[in-house]
Amino acid sequence: MADADNRAKAAGQPAVDLLVAGGGVMGLWTALRAAREGLSVRLLERSRIGAGASGGLLGALMPHLPDRWNAKKAFQFDALVSLEEEVAVLEDETGLSTGYRRAGRHIPLARPHNRAIALGHARDALSVWNAGEHAFAFEVLDAAPVAGWPSEEATECGLVREQLSARLAPRALLAALRAALARLPNATIVEGTGIAALDPAAAVARLDDGSSLAFGNCVLAAGVETFALVAPLGPPLARPSGMGVKGQAALLRASIDPALPVIFADGLYIVPHEAGFVAVGSTSETDFADATGTDGLLDALVERARRMAPALADAPVVERWAGLRPKAIGREPMVGRHPEHANISLMTGGFKVSFGLAHELARAVLDEIKGGTLDVPPSFTVPAHFEEAGRV
Repeated sequence: MADADNRAKAAGQPAVDLLVAGGGVMGLWTALRAAREGLSVRLLERSRIGAGASGGLLGALMPHLPDRWNAKKAFQFDALVSLEEEVAVLEDETGLSTGYRRAGRHIPLARPHNRAIALGHARDALSVWNAGEHAFAFEVLDAAPVAGWPSEEATECGLVREQLSARLAPRALLAALRAALARLPNATIVEGTGIAALDPAAAVARLDDGSSLAFGNCVLAAGVETFALVAPLGPPLARPSGMGVKGQAALLRASIDPALPVIFADGLYIVPHEAGFVAVGSTSETDFADATGTDGLLDALVERARRMAPALADAPVVERWAGLRPKAIGREPMVGRHPEHANISLMTGGFKVSFGLAHELARAVLDEIKGGTLDVPPSFTVPAHFEEAGRV
């Protein structure tokens, strides 16, 4: 492989049209879209596919609330709607299930003022949660349609039931994306090596194994690792462009209906999955000693979930997980062309929203690479994040 890459470089030709760093949901969607369009693609993953935050347990696909509508919320809404068809195509191509289901979401209302706010959101949803012939309900109910999901104690002032939210199985989606990419003759997946450094002027990446790879364009979608890869490229910033936020989650085995809605309450996610599993998460930790270790914070979260959903009271924990999620300094995804290097693009910073947006962010980034306009909210762009970080 290295010899062929070096010969291509010597001949002045890129070894690949598109080099993608990162085997998570951002990188896989980008590589798959590019390969489908006929580009030669190489995806590099330093560890293994799904080793980072994308290989977690939750898979909740939840929209922003429909109040104070803006470009960010509209982009996310369109992405969540279009994902259903994208997943259907992927499952048809590969014969693999992604565990996708538009199950909706329950949000318990524990206080009177929560209910009043939710009623206002319900009115907002009537005008903005519409996609063609589809309108997604946002209702305020007095009690849970299924007793105990969530508990009566948590819904003293009712609950929200909305129909836009969905869920999928993160590892199953990654497996389907990988399978679809592997079927294409112009795409190569390489695990066990990553990018050590980039030389944008020469359009060459130096890899962990000491070899070099020439590229036409490079997309950095390596999660938290992306921030370190970007730093040497300039401009000098007063603060890092992003950071890793630790999240812990658990998988429980429970005999519940997999069609039940996601429960969301003050940062707690309870996500039913197929085959008798329920995912619970997640913590958001910026101060930690072990990025991948689980501890009492997860124990407390599981106990909170058992109180919120009594059906989980005796459900055994079958897996505990922890990992770092990439959070860009501007709090939104950081995507698009690097302002000083036209052949380098970024796809990172999704934090908790990557699974719902990655397919559309990949489309937008590839459109820009092909000479079009980056069609994303202004707060998502790389210059916006660099401005937030402050130039030295």
